[in-house]
Amino acid sequence: MIISFGEILWDVFPDGRRLLGGAPFNLACRLALSGRRSLVASRLGRDDPGKRACEEAAGLGVDTSLVQWDDELPTGTVRVSLDEAGRPDFFIVPEVAYDRIEPTEALLEAAGRADCICYGTLAQRSKKNRDTLAKLLDAAVPALKFLDINLRRDCYDSRTVTSSLERAGLLKLNDAEVRVVAGIMFGRELSVPEFARLVIHACGLRACLVTLGERGVFAAEAGGGQVYAPGYRVKVADTVGSGDAFSAGFIHSWLAGGSLADSCDFGNRLGALVAATAGATARITTEDIERIGGAERISDPAFEESDAN
Repeated sequence: MIISFGEILWDVFPDGRRLLGGAPFNLACRLALSGRRSLVASRLGRDDPGKRACEEAAGLGVDTSLVQWDDELPTGTVRVSLDEAGRPDFFIVPEVAYDRIEPTEALLEAAGRADCICYGTLAQRSKKNRDTLAKLLDAAVPALKFLDINLRRDCYDSRTVTSSLERAGLLKLNDAEVRVVAGIMFGRELSVPEFARLVIHACGLRACLVTLGERGVFAAEAGGGQVYAPGYRVKVADTVGSGDAFSAGFIHSWLAGGSLADSCDFGNRLGALVAATAGATARITTEDIERIGGAERISDPAFEESDAN
């Protein structure tokens, strides 16, 4: 059982489309579609968007038993804009229902039985959620703690970053976020391999995963092992949710006993397939995952020439 803590929201696109999203929801959805029991711990407004969000989540196989309801605040929304390459930019509406998730008895009891707890920084923009998450992680003693740091403009500070890292077992972030976190943690700019090595040691992590967009992922684990897994070339529809799909693929493989290299490759496949579809929740078959293994790879020579192979 995997619990994904944080935001469920509606992504509102320039063409008027409204797609259910939020990194924790996208992750929970992708894990559910992979056959995992996946629960999302969030809060929705008791409004029409909230009711539709809960119905759609359940229809995609996500266990919504830990979703809470708010009588005052609305369901979350994000206004999404896309550049020519399909990369998204977000305006995240503040003061919404997922900003005040309660540490209910049901949530804490489920945490004690979970195999993995997934969390990020966006939902911690409120003190209420920071306190709830701390109680959730305290209750989830045996669970793997997966931190997708997911830095969003005006939605994090250095305290949130450091406290999140202190509780994590696996860290996932992108190469742009490496620069920010390296500055917070170590006060200087670091290469991706240097950062991964130092943050693993400083925070007692099992592994650090740095996604590189279409170029794949660099990963390191405690003990010194390093992996570079090139990306898969696809025709990009939009990249919304592709990072969350990578996380879901990695977690699915890792919990099944997969190696760091195998888990990175499986994550790359799911991430690429989601980037090739509109939105974050398109269904992906086993045949799709197998087929993309034959696609052209996109490599970064800087990592191929390093000791990461």
